This record gives sequence, C-alpha cells and structure tokens, in this order.
Amino acid sequence: MSPAGKERAVKRAKSGQVQSLSRAFQLLMRLSQDEAGYTLSELASLEHLPPSTVHRLLNSMRQLGFTEFDEPRGVWGVGINAFRCGNTYLKKRDFIAQSRAVMKRLVAQTGETSNLGVLRDGEVVFVGQVECQAVMRMVVSVGSCGPIHASGVGKAMLSALPMAEALQLLGQKGMQPLTPRTLTRKAQFSDELRTIRLRGYAVDDEEQTEGLRCIAANIYDEFGMALAALSISGPTVRVQQQRVEALGAQVVAAADEITRLIGGCRPEGQ
Repeated sequence: MSPAGKERAVKRAKSGQVQSLSRAFQLLMRLSQDEAGYTLSELASLEHLPPSTVHRLLNSMRQLGFTEFDEPRGVWGVGINAFRCGNTYLKKRDFIAQSRAVMKRLVAQTGETSNLGVLRDGEVVFVGQVECQAVMRMVVSVGSCGPIHASGVGKAMLSALPMAEALQLLGQKGMQPLTPRTLTRKAQFSDELRTIRLRGYAVDDEEQTEGLRCIAANIYDEFGMALAALSISGPTVRVQQQRVEALGAQVVAAADEITRLIGGCRPEGQ
C-alpha cells in the first residue's frame, strides 16, 4: 500500500473509532432516561441504528461496567461504573450535598417542591430535588433538562450573565412558545432579566407549563459567579400571584444561605 493509501486507511479507522465512541455515549444517555431499562430492539429503533451495532456497543460497555443486562427481563440498563462517574461529579460539586438541608427547610416553610439546577450547553439541568407532600406537585427527574427561557432556574441564571452573553445563549436553543405566556422575543426577555436583577429572583409564570408557577434565585461561588439556582415550584392554585413576593423572599434567603455554606458571596449590585 502506498504512503497516501496508508494515511487514508488510518484516517478512516480513526473516524470509525470516533463514531463508535459517539454512538456508545448516545446509548448510555438513552439508558439513563428510564430506570426500567430498554430492550435491544427498542434501543435500535430509538437510536436509528442496526441491532447488531447496538448489541456490539452495549456488550463493549458491559465489559467495562458501564451497562448491565437483565437476562430474565431482556432489558439493558446503566451499569455501576456509569454511576461511579456520575457520583464523582456530584462529589466535585459539593454544593449539591450542602443544599439538601436548606432545601428541606424551604419545602417545610413553603409547602412546595424545591429544585436545584445548573446551566449546561444552553439548557437547565436539574441536579437536586426535595419533593413536597402535596398530591398536586411538580416533579422532575434529577439529570433531566429544561428550557432556559421558560424556567425559573434558567431565567435566574441568565440574569447573572452579561446581557450580550445571556442573549447569545438564548439564541442557541431558540425561544420556542411552550404556553401562551412564554416569552419569545429577545427585547422582551432583556426587560425581564433587568427586572430579575433588581428584585433578586426569577418567576416562571406559567411560561413552561400552564397552571404551574416557579420562583428561583441564584447560588453564588467564591468569585460571585452564579453556580446554580434554587427554586420552588407548585400549581398556581397554591402559588398564587399575591404570594409571589413573600415566597420570592424565602427562596432568596435560602439561596443566600447555601451561598454562605459553600463559601460563596453575592456579587455587588445583586
């Protein structure tokens, strides 16, 4: 084989390896979405891949402990090493553990579910939750994502960024109308961010889900940068408009307490 031919062969091999790695991570992400697991045919259909390819990738990850196969049920799930990797992230971000007691107290005070979220790749990722005991309550899975433009956590964290950076992030995912109340224009959203900065908390006023209201405030690191946002969410029949200001003050106080616990500080003017 000529030198040029060898070079092309090496490039093809590397490209194939990268594609296999990408597909393997996609499968792992898919498995993380349902703790009940998936059959081989379900995964192949969802990922639009040949069953033979899916089977090969799953077995490779199984050998490394990243997937598991439940033979009696015939389903694949996340393996112990995937949990270990995720748990390492949680240990690194110690604010999640530090927030737990404060979130429990906030739930007891307000009667509503409390969530903890961060910004990742233009979306909100929920990393912690304490549920209230009410029959009607807002529940999200830890690790699930939400829109930054129509969630209390997303709006709070965007308010801590320079306006140009916040609007750039909004442009990445777009501002899709999820309910009639969703903010879909950047000029309108800019005004909203200024209001959030002045009062110290954000409100998702039925902008993501009709009948649901959310109030969120930022948690800051030692540099005064927004590390995460703390929120409470509940049905509008309980989280009534006349309660928003008082609940907002409680959420801000709880977020400030977590900021102090992790050695953070609120930036000047916030």
